[in-house]
Parts: sequence; structure tokens; C-alpha cells
Amino acid sequence: MYYFIVNPKSRSGMGKCIWNNLRARLLQQNIEFRSYLTEHVGHATTLSRQISSLGTPDAPVTLVTVGGDGTIYEVLTGISDLRSVIFGYIPTGSGNDFCRGMALPKDPDAALTSIIRQDRIMKMDVPCISSEGSKYRFGISAGMGYDAAVCQEVLSTPFKKIFNRLHLGKLIYLFIALKKLMFLHLFSMTLHMDGDRIYHYDNVYFTAVMNQKYEGGGFKFCPDASPQDGMLDVITAEGMSKLKLLLMLPTAFFGKHVHVKGIHIFRCKSIDINTSAPVSVHKDGESGGISDKISIFLENNSLKVIMPMV
Repeated sequence: MYYFIVNPKSRSGMGKCIWNNLRARLLQQNIEFRSYLTEHVGHATTLSRQISSLGTPDAPVTLVTVGGDGTIYEVLTGISDLRSVIFGYIPTGSGNDFCRGMALPKDPDAALTSIIRQDRIMKMDVPCISSEGSKYRFGISAGMGYDAAVCQEVLSTPFKKIFNRLHLGKLIYLFIALKKLMFLHLFSMTLHMDGDRIYHYDNVYFTAVMNQKYEGGGFKFCPDASPQDGMLDVITAEGMSKLKLLLMLPTAFFGKHVHVKGIHIFRCKSIDINTSAPVSVHKDGESGGISDKISIFLENNSLKVIMPMV
């Protein structure tokens, strides 16, 4: 039995069309499944909690997310016991950083084929972010500052739907990033890692805590990040002019930014981040509100993820 949580509004409504094609294929192949379409923000978390409770560590359920990167954190957050689920993912979003980082098929049909065959199972680290009294799991990245502010505005702008329909979804990120940079106010930040390493920076642009190499539609912010190594990778950008940051960002698509002065890369198992003023927070590209402190750590148990054949 396969359980599908589907975000029909992903990629500006194209998610529903993609799912209808996949559903027809499942019916044609007589594959036993149940599907649930999300109706509002947080619904995927509720559905995930209900479905995952049907499994056990000895008899896990196969739970497939059909949506964008933002749907992933909702589903992961709802899983009652990570050991009770085998996780599959079919991308219908515009960013596809999870697919990029995990080397999963970006084509929905190819992704479904791999899931049906359960070609290969890989264990993935699952981080958890605690902010303003709430906890959420995520699969890609979470962080504070400039990149989070860009994510929040992209989610709210009506231009996103237009760009997605023109298959130019990534350009909206660039447009908003340039706009946000012009009016950005920098802040101070203290990073407290693994209980014993403390770093303080003034004039910070952002800090992102990465489970994958990529975020923001292909920025390779932490080139050595691995979702299997039991570590979090952290990038902080600070102490540079806005022009220098602007010139640096394109190099981040290729991971060539790591030696730029003002870019700091760390590895840890847990991190507390405190800022001098409340700033934007994101989790897997979705808004995490505004806060002046967050904590991120790795769950004790990993998640079994369906992977394509090598």
C-alpha cells in the first residue's frame, strides 16, 4: 500500500494536473494506494501524523510526498516516528532543491517509477528547528536573515504564479533577491555550536543551516554537505559590501564562494543562533516567521528514503 500526500497548489496549481496523470497511471497498473490532497497550510502535517501512525519500525508504511520543497517540511514534521515510515518524493514544485541534493529524479513519472520499484533505500539525517516555542523538522535547510526574507516575499508575491506559468520560476527569486538587498538592514549574530564553540559577527546578511548542498533554487551554499553524515553544515555571510555580496551570489551556484572573505562554513551537530533584532526565519524555503533566536539539532533517528538505482 502506498500513501500519497499531494499538494495540488504546488507550482501555481500545476501540482494537481501532475497528480491526475500519476493517479491515472497508478490505477492503470492496479497499484494499491490511497491519496490525500492538502487543503491549507499545515494540512500535510496532520495527514502525515495520521498516516505514519499506521506504521511501526518493523512494518513501516510507504509515505509519498507529491509537492514542492515546502511541502516536505510539513510532512516530515508530522511523522510520529521516523522509523515507521519509508519516504518517497515526487517533485511538483519550482525549486527542486531536495531532488538536487538527494540526486532524485526531477521528472514526476521517473520519480513514481522509482518509488513503485523501491529501487534503493537510503537513510537520511533529519534536522529539527525550534523557534518561538514550536518545533519543525526539515529536509533541506533552515536559517535566518536575507535568504529567509527573500523566501517570505517570493511566497507572497503574485508574480510567482506568472513566472511559474512561463517556466521562469527561478527568475522571481533573482528579482526579489535584488529588491531585498537594496533595502536590507544588517544585524549582529551569535552562533553557539555543540555547546562549546561560540562565534559572534556584526553586519550579518544571513546564516543557513544545511542538510543538503543546495537551497534557494540551486545555490550550492554548503558544497560538502551530506544528508548521511550525521552533521549539519552552516554558512554565514557577513562583513562585506552589498555589491560584493551581489557579485558573490552567482558563484554560489557552483560552490565557488566558500573562499570569499566574509563567508564562513562550519559543521556541527547542534546550533543555537541569536540575533540583535528579530529577523526573518525560513524552513525548507517556507516562512518561519520573525524571531531573534532559533535552535537546530539532528533527530536521533534517520529517515528511510526511496532512491533511484545508481
